[in-house]
Amino acid sequence: MTGAIVVDKPSGWTSHDVVNKVRKLFKIKKVGHLGTLDPAATGVLPLVLGRATRLAQFYVSGDKVYDAVIHFGWATDTYDCDGTPVGEKKEPAELDRARLEELLEQFRGEIQQLPPPISAKKIHGTPAYKLARKNKPVELQPVTVTIYSLELLEVEGPRARLKVHCSAGTYLRTVAHELGKRYGCGAFLEKLVRLKAAEFTLEQARTIEELEVLAQEGRLDRAVIPAAKLLPDMPSVRVDRLTETQIRQGRDFRASPFRGAKRAKLVKAISESGDLVAIGEARLPNLYHPIIVL
Repeated sequence: MTGAIVVDKPSGWTSHDVVNKVRKLFKIKKVGHLGTLDPAATGVLPLVLGRATRLAQFYVSGDKVYDAVIHFGWATDTYDCDGTPVGEKKEPAELDRARLEELLEQFRGEIQQLPPPISAKKIHGTPAYKLARKNKPVELQPVTVTIYSLELLEVEGPRARLKVHCSAGTYLRTVAHELGKRYGCGAFLEKLVRLKAAEFTLEQARTIEELEVLAQEGRLDRAVIPAAKLLPDMPSVRVDRLTETQIRQGRDFRASPFRGAKRAKLVKAISESGDLVAIGEARLPNLYHPIIVL
């Protein structure tokens, strides 16, 4: 199995829990996820299988789209529903939509964001959450993230539902926490569904239960997106059998400038049978060196 699957991660599961489950179902050791989801969150968790794990580096900076529900009235130490309430509870009977819209404008575009203390961000090699749980000081530095769009979908009582398109590394928990502080009553992320990660969408996602059924029927291959179809925005070039053999030996290969690869920094080399052979990096015009070989 070489390719990717999209899992609709259930609430309460860590991303690593899903990886372990898929390893058992597919009976394969090489499985990796393309972006952690918090245990309470659900939705799109793309996994790469087999030799396709070598492609993970190209997804590090992929955009994300989320459906988020923020509960106003108090904050929590984790900034989400799994945390312990902190501070005074002042739950509003009904949120002021106009005021929320005004506050949301402060989060749009390129912003500086402080990761939550309960997070996987490392401090001198140690994840922040390990320090926080031992009541040790957590001194994280702000990071630059981009929120491309932030749409207020609905307001009901003390809850606001948002649709967010953001860059990799954006913490929606921090957005909820900071929004609550500025509103004046505290807030936390009550629900989070990832709708999209890079090119992977919720419509493609399979539940754990669906994967278990496919495993029982011996049809798990139906859930796999072939490696050649990954990274759809990267130009691809067809190579014959001789060129494929040379690529596997680490030799450079040529790409026709008339086949969509003109001036492309990276290209996918696709075999005659339609399989992904390698990712090539431009060395000279129309000449590529294989930097990853599958």
